[in-house]
Amino acid sequence: MDNLFYRKDKRKLDVRELLARLKKNRRTVFGVLVGGPLLVVLLFGKHGVLQRFRLQNQKADLEARIQQAEMETKQLQAESRALDSDKKALEKVAREKYGMSREGETVYKVRKKN
Repeated sequence: MDNLFYRKDKRKLDVRELLARLKKNRRTVFGVLVGGPLLVVLLFGKHGVLQRFRLQNQKADLEARIQQAEMETKQLQAESRALDSDKKALEKVAREKYGMSREGETVYKVRKKN
């Protein structure tokens, strides 16, 4: 009964015994040798799953940027049309961007303190 509580002596690795075990488990060895590299290629390869996810994220980002650029283009086109036809819009831009004023008006510029 005392032998149950003691650690057993570790056996040294016997190459012949290891080869015999591998011979018994041929399917497992074949699966590891073929399936392992195949799995690595499918996950991390040039056309692998991870690359596909990266490309999908990149595509979504680019589509969002395209949509934002299209909205900005529409806004600028509307502003351009307004400047071509509306005198009030033209006057507003002239006053804000170029600091122009009407005759007899005094322009006061307010500086912000840092």
